[in-house]
Amino acid sequence: MKPEGSSRRGWSLRDFEIGKPLGKGKFGRVYLAREIKSKYIVALKVIFKEQIEKYRIHHQLRREMEIQTSLRHPNILRLYGWFHDSERIFLILEFAYGGELYNVLRKHGRLNEKHAATYIASLAQALAYCHENHVIHRDIKPENLLLDHEGRLKIADFGWSVQSKSKRHTMCGTLDYLAPEMVENKAHDQAVDNWTVGILCYEFLYGVPPFEAESQSDTFKRIMKVDLEFPPVPHVSPEAKNLICQLLVKDSSKRLSLQKIMDHPWITKNANPEGICNV
Repeated sequence: MKPEGSSRRGWSLRDFEIGKPLGKGKFGRVYLAREIKSKYIVALKVIFKEQIEKYRIHHQLRREMEIQTSLRHPNILRLYGWFHDSERIFLILEFAYGGELYNVLRKHGRLNEKHAATYIASLAQALAYCHENHVIHRDIKPENLLLDHEGRLKIADFGWSVQSKSKRHTMCGTLDYLAPEMVENKAHDQAVDNWTVGILCYEFLYGVPPFEAESQSDTFKRIMKVDLEFPPVPHVSPEAKNLICQLLVKDSSKRLSLQKIMDHPWITKNANPEGICNV
């Protein structure tokens, strides 16, 4: 039995055995936990109310919880429910045994084309589902992509996500992954996520984001110019470069659609259709 429901279900800390810490974020910590009755393993994210007050993230946190609870997709980390006490809010999350994709990249330096294509295909499928439900993630990066016990990719951390049918104006996300329209403070839509798929595809294959520079302002300039360079390495095929070039396009309306990413020859040739990836 999976722990379903929200704070209305009457969850409390007494329902869980708390295990080792899994990670630490700006607003709290994540612990391995087991729901006592069902023996089901989860990740328990603990956020301190004092931090919520300090950084005024009430609205952002509520939006994150509502969006993530409503999404049901094999490549999106489940939020089963939440509860709170006088000092803390607890989010009951699906446990991703494989941890962050960021750590896999750091360990291996870069990925081969089969692994990279499998992750990109899974990411495109999950984002297509999000966009169908009018959700823009806006902060896709290796730290926010988790892996389950089979190596299947899971999008996590919907802290910057928004559910909207209209263009947005908030600049948010992480510098190396920002689309030009965000850097220039222009209105943006779902295509910012498509841009990030291109950034990640490059980073998976080359080990670094494409517009990385010495300073923040130099990175901004490179993003705005789409100053894209491909180092001459034999392990990246022309088809992979073609996909990246079709995603890292300044005009957001001309970026490759998520469906066309899934149908791209590089994806169909290299990706594991089941999304399982053991790096």
